[in-house]
Amino acid sequence: MQNVCICVFVLTACQHIEHYQFVCHDPVNCPIKLPSLWTFPFLLQINCVTFPSPACMPEQQLLKPNEWSYCDYFWTDKKDPQGSGCITGFEILLQKQLKGKQMQKEMAEFIRERIKIEEEYAKNLSKLSQIPLAGQEEGTLGEAWAQLKKSLADEAEVHLKFSSKLQSEVEKPFLTFRENFKKDMKRFDHHIADLRKQLVGRYAAVEKARKALADRQKELELKTQQLEIKLSNKIEEDIKKARRKSTQAGDDLMRCVDLYNQSQSKWFEEMVTTSLELERLEVERVEMIRQHLCQYTTLRHETDMFNQSTMEPVVQLLQSVDPSRDRELWVRENKTGEIRPVDVEI
Repeated sequence: MQNVCICVFVLTACQHIEHYQFVCHDPVNCPIKLPSLWTFPFLLQINCVTFPSPACMPEQQLLKPNEWSYCDYFWTDKKDPQGSGCITGFEILLQKQLKGKQMQKEMAEFIRERIKIEEEYAKNLSKLSQIPLAGQEEGTLGEAWAQLKKSLADEAEVHLKFSSKLQSEVEKPFLTFRENFKKDMKRFDHHIADLRKQLVGRYAAVEKARKALADRQKELELKTQQLEIKLSNKIEEDIKKARRKSTQAGDDLMRCVDLYNQSQSKWFEEMVTTSLELERLEVERVEMIRQHLCQYTTLRHETDMFNQSTMEPVVQLLQSVDPSRDRELWVRENKTGEIRPVDVEI
């Protein structure tokens, strides 16, 4: 009668784990003792995720070389600086997105404060333009002074338009861009977390199946030793049962490893897809902000040009101020007589 034991090895290649079954015809003296799934020198297991050992595997090629892509640099977990636990690479990516959303919100608040300043400035300019100070100035200087006061009202209107455009063309887009952002991030988070949770469960099943196989092999080894000491039909029957159980346990382990591989492969694929989507969203956010800040500078430049145009009539009138002409006009209107006094003659 020939004794057989099943030895299962788990090998890894890149992101996919493969298993191989070997048949040993001498279970008693079998040199292969099944260790924990993750104690092979060519495997590195971190929080239920399996990685190739750097010492035993060639360096992996990046999925997107030279791009510093999210999908290449956030596979392992990181110690949480706020606690004793770990934070996943995907959570770090989500935090980046949430921080970006907060920065976008704060930029909108900044623009709102800028709008308030413009509105208050316009209000004060308009109020100042209506104050009748120096309203009785006459002549060409009086005309220039009146135009200067009018330019304040015109400038106030320019700043009101600037504040209105800031609100509609900068602040509002900042506030309304991706209104469903948090809902989308929560959906991504739950999806990846569910896949990771499934992976943890499949890992636990592999460990349980591995332990069961080790127990069955020990049982088969014990029965075989008993048969060597004493031949017995009952012991032979027990060995057959133990062998069937060991074979079944090996099959169960292989099935659990298959399921684990499937879960890790699915998690890997979704991590790549989702991290690339987050990368795209971040590029889109930055580009949106850049475009609207450029619009801000354009509006500001236009405001300066309009303000300059309100000054042009003032400049022209100031250049036309003529004290001699003013004196002539004033004298014509206010003269009391052209006949000068003469000396008394006796």
